[in-house]
Amino acid sequence: MNEELFTRISIIWIVAGIVLFPVLLFIKQPYGRHTSKKWGILMDNQLGWLLMEVPSPLLFSILFFTGQNSHKTVNILIYSLWMLHYVHRTFIFPFLTKTKGKKIPVLIVLLGIFFNLVNAGLNGYFIGHFQETYQTAWIFSFPFITGVILFFTGMYINIRSDYTLISLRKKPGNGYKIPYGGMFKYVSCPNYLGEMIEWTGFALLSWNFASLAFAVWTYANLIPRALNHHKWYRSYFKDYPEKRKAVFPFIL
Repeated sequence: MNEELFTRISIIWIVAGIVLFPVLLFIKQPYGRHTSKKWGILMDNQLGWLLMEVPSPLLFSILFFTGQNSHKTVNILIYSLWMLHYVHRTFIFPFLTKTKGKKIPVLIVLLGIFFNLVNAGLNGYFIGHFQETYQTAWIFSFPFITGVILFFTGMYINIRSDYTLISLRKKPGNGYKIPYGGMFKYVSCPNYLGEMIEWTGFALLSWNFASLAFAVWTYANLIPRALNHHKWYRSYFKDYPEKRKAVFPFIL
């Protein structure tokens, strides 16, 4: 595949994310508390999560190491950041969650697999196969430095928020609880906010249409989910913090 064709495919994927975003605002995605049998056959939540996420690190690695760029400094750094996120997301996080007995629709798992194959495929192919993309000096550029800062800031917010939610399940008592601490002071879904910041940073530091497409799709997927979660929190807890927004502090 030449770079011109690759760019066209990436732009089409960006446009698809933008077009589907308003549609997703009206669809309650059946994750966690929103799981519904209306979406068809259900399967174990942890197994479903593993099956959804594992294509990202595997396919990205295959495409990276079969390309001609696997020895280049900048490309190795970008590959390492992708793997840092997905090794945790795929092989650590799901086994720390207290979701025994919870289910996820098989259809959602299949859609997740498709989504991750496309994004890992585009990003892995670009990083691995386009030879003259990055020079070593790119490490000292404004987009790369800013992107790395955003990436790690977003990762920290994402992981800390996820672990705050996990810790709530360890507390005595049945049912859901209001999360506090960290960015929960400002938004209902700081884990989603962190992930959006993280992949915005990745798009900056890698500076290509494939990573931009992934960032666009991250926003398109997570903003509707955050709005649904926020609505549920407000309806379930009568004493839910009034000033807390859904995903963007002081805005939305």
